[in-house]
Amino acid sequence: MTDYGSFAFALGVLFVAILILVKTAIVVPQQNAYVVERLGKYAKTLNAGFHILIPFLERVAYKHTLKEQAADIAEQICITKDNVQVGVDGVLYLQVLDPGRASYGIGNYMFAISQLAQTTLRSEIGKIDLDRTFEERGTINQNVVAELDKASDPWGVKVLRYEIKNINPPRDVLGAMEKQMRAEREKRAVILQSEGERDAQINEAEGEKQRVIKESEAAKLQQINVAEGEAQAIMAVATATAEGLRRVANAVIDDGGAEAMQLRIAEQYITEFGSLAKTGNTFVVPANLADLTSMMALATDIAKRKVGTESAPGA
Repeated sequence: MTDYGSFAFALGVLFVAILILVKTAIVVPQQNAYVVERLGKYAKTLNAGFHILIPFLERVAYKHTLKEQAADIAEQICITKDNVQVGVDGVLYLQVLDPGRASYGIGNYMFAISQLAQTTLRSEIGKIDLDRTFEERGTINQNVVAELDKASDPWGVKVLRYEIKNINPPRDVLGAMEKQMRAEREKRAVILQSEGERDAQINEAEGEKQRVIKESEAAKLQQINVAEGEAQAIMAVATATAEGLRRVANAVIDDGGAEAMQLRIAEQYITEFGSLAKTGNTFVVPANLADLTSMMALATDIAKRKVGTESAPGA
């Protein structure tokens, strides 16, 4: 019996030892932290790994995850600056940086931060009009994060981001906004159309102006070319006449030129005398037409008149 009692006692001691070991041996997972109290007072923070506590003196009081956490912020009614009620919800991202302060700084940091996020969001929405709430989401998110980060710093919690998920105005307000947007789009369409018509009219007027200018320049060049052509023609006729008279004068000076001229004058005399009756001019005719000298003088006078008559337009 003594041996049996000793064995039972040894077995009991072994069981108690194993129980104590199980209760005091702690394995902390990665990205977790355990807060240990010794006799009800904060002792230390256990990081990832294997740890053994002092039996009956130390215990794990709080367990925290060091991962980034996402907290859903329920939809709430906010009143904008222009007194319009809108429903706004969001999501909050935070992380525990100091497990000790997160354990003893506040009872429930998740609940506290979510409530503070709602009140801060209501305050930020109340600063702006309804139309700006949709385009100022980034600014609202930044302001909420700044306020929450200052409040949660004593709790050992870091607020990383806050994002607004939905902004839900009342149906009547939403309908009015749609009508306003439709009217604005129609207004822009009318303005763009009028500007297009104005530009088209300006382009047409500019084109007509350029056409008139080109036509006037073409007419000017045509008149200049015609005048230059007429001047060159007159100059050519005058040059040819002068050259002809020069050659006649040279021919008269040469040998036999005087006889040829007299012969030519005689022929011209006969021709001109024959046409006296056809003209209205008055001439003095010698009484003796057989007198050759008088005839030559008369023919010379007629020839001079003829030459003067022919050369007058060219002069």
